Parts: sequence; C-alpha cells; structure tokens
Amino acid sequence: MYADKPGAPSVQQLTFSLAGEEYGLDILAVREIRGWTPVTRIPQAPHYVLGVLDLRGTVVPVLDLRLRFGLVRDEYPPTTVTVIVTVSGRPFGVVVDAVSDVVDVQADQIRPVPDMGTTVDTEYLRGLTAVQGRMVLLLDVDKLLHPRDAQMLEAALPAAEELEAVA
Repeated sequence: MYADKPGAPSVQQLTFSLAGEEYGLDILAVREIRGWTPVTRIPQAPHYVLGVLDLRGTVVPVLDLRLRFGLVRDEYPPTTVTVIVTVSGRPFGVVVDAVSDVVDVQADQIRPVPDMGTTVDTEYLRGLTAVQGRMVLLLDVDKLLHPRDAQMLEAALPAAEELEAVA
C-alpha cells in the first residue's frame, strides 16, 4: 500500500497471479470472484474463450487469460478462480491462477507501458506500478476482448442460452 498523499487520487486494484506474474484489474470493473467450474463450449469461439457459464440466469462468456496473452495453459490448480468483470456493460469471466488482494494505487505511481516493439502485444495493459516491492501489470479490462470476437460472441450467445436452457 502507498502512503496517503493529500490530493493524490488513488484507484483500487484487484491483484491476481497469472503464470508467475502479478496483474491488477480496476476493482470497479469486478463484480464477483468464483471458484473454477467447467464451462459449456461455444463452437467456433476464439481459442481463448473457454465457453459460457450460467451466472444466476445470465449466460456469461469465460476467457482464459493465459490463452488470451499467448501463454501456455497448465492444469488448473486448486487456487484457479473466475473473476466476473464488466466489459462494455456486459459481464465476462476471466480465468486466473489465483487472486492476491485489493491494493490502493496512487494515480501518480502508475507508469506508462514501455514500448516492447512488435513482439509483445501490450494493447490490453493500462500501465505498470510497484506494490510492496513487486511489479504489477495493470489491465485495461475493456481491451481484453477484440471487437470482432465480441461481435462473434454476441451472435453466438443466443444459441448458447438455448443450449443452457435445454441442458
């Protein structure tokens, strides 16, 4: 945690681990955290979209962040959770290795994402910050899903809702 500075705005971040790195999501985008449960596959979905789950009557697409970021997917450890976030007004689940905690980050402590060239896709990163001596990559939740993938999912979700209702 950072020391309070008069007048310096802060944002709360839910921190989580993914492949040994630590990431943060704006806590205002987080709706809930659920233990990992299997999902229903959606045919022809992007490789990083695992499928959908029923969240109290709402069909929610679930993304595996390891796959989204081009990392290898290992077995899901017992600490694996699905974080339900709101992306462009719609709930989505993101699968992460483990949730750490909620931290206050001073706005003036957020550093821009360095230019990594064309080898690393940093479009979904909002910035970097240090929290208790460790680097945290801050995600831009609105950019986790490509617009074309979001359109495809919107078209596929009505059929998925019917499958859920029948199952």
